Amino acid sequence: MERSNSIATDTRLDDPRQFSVYLAHHGSVVKVGITAAERGDARLLEQGALASTFISTGSLLGARRVENLLMTTLGLPDRVSTTRKRRARDQPGSASEREARLISVAEQVSELPWPEGQIRGEIEVRDHTATYGLPADGLRPAAALQTPTPDGVITGRIACTIGTDLYVETSAGLVLLDTHVLAGWSLGRAAADAVLTVPLEKVESPPRELGQDALF
Repeated sequence: MERSNSIATDTRLDDPRQFSVYLAHHGSVVKVGITAAERGDARLLEQGALASTFISTGSLLGARRVENLLMTTLGLPDRVSTTRKRRARDQPGSASEREARLISVAEQVSELPWPEGQIRGEIEVRDHTATYGLPADGLRPAAALQTPTPDGVITGRIACTIGTDLYVETSAGLVLLDTHVLAGWSLGRAAADAVLTVPLEKVESPPRELGQDALF
């Protein structure tokens, strides 16, 4: 039923709201996407974009046309894997580098013939790393939480919250906690003197990412 009335699956194209097309920076890759204009930056924060810029606003059908144009003409993806997003947090680079990258792609976008239904806007890059608490030198977790166990305990200080991931400073080092694995579990407050008992798995440091393939 949800997919029968969904923006993402194009089964709700009569939505009368205004929609914006955005570019989102995820380290070595820039993706294109759409979001309801009224949501502001919420969609970008949900997906863990390091920086972003809106490029146009208008009808939903117009937004789809623009999104498809950028995917087919410039080769921009509309999805980025969780693995790739996490690698981007290892070496996020500087805010100025992210801004320059987005502006470079936006300039290529400005040279394209524009579909009807969307009005181009002024390019204004928003950097989101401070919102997450992502340090400039990145995050390199030593371990990740495996499937939770009954009465398991994780205790520490939250260092960063980005998308659905929590990075927690613990006695075992920095731990990556994917909140998806907590679905269906009952959570409670641990005692002040509790120790970490949840099963962890080692996280290998990712190799340095190469730049995005040439746009085409």
